[in-house]
Amino acid sequence: MTGGRKKNGIPDRWLDYSAVGKRLHGTRFIAFKVPLKQALNRRLSSSSDVFSHWDLLDALKKQNQELGLIIDLTFTSRYYRLTDVPQSLLCVKIFTAGHEVPSDETILSFKRSVRQFLRETRTTVNKLIGVHCTHGLNRTGYLICRYLIDVDGMDPSEAVQRESRLLFHV
Repeated sequence: MTGGRKKNGIPDRWLDYSAVGKRLHGTRFIAFKVPLKQALNRRLSSSSDVFSHWDLLDALKKQNQELGLIIDLTFTSRYYRLTDVPQSLLCVKIFTAGHEVPSDETILSFKRSVRQFLRETRTTVNKLIGVHCTHGLNRTGYLICRYLIDVDGMDPSEAVQRESRLLFHV
């Protein structure tokens, strides 16, 4: 393995994480690991491991949820292209380096993206904001917590407690 990814292009440890979490109680946030473009999904040894944007929408439909916005926090475009995202979804790409605390600029971009979506979808309050990094945990959880604390005024310990239930290691 080099550069944190397997030779077949699948992110390192990606198979170790659940694909989609549950809606964060009292919010419109949902976390998931990075969906993969078709060429990468074909490289998986088991069809049950496949996870694309369409699989994401199907999983949410089973939970009676509808996604409206995807915020992609990966620091690459190699896992999928904008053309891989269903046209029914808005998608915002915020290049966010892993293994370090996101910059103030990144935090501000995240907050702006969420607030703009919430303003534009006031009448469709059920549409979720999906957030992902590679595994749907560290960058994703940090930025969701920052939003809940900084914008919604949530107590930091409550935000972290809620966020810790977003996704599970398989």
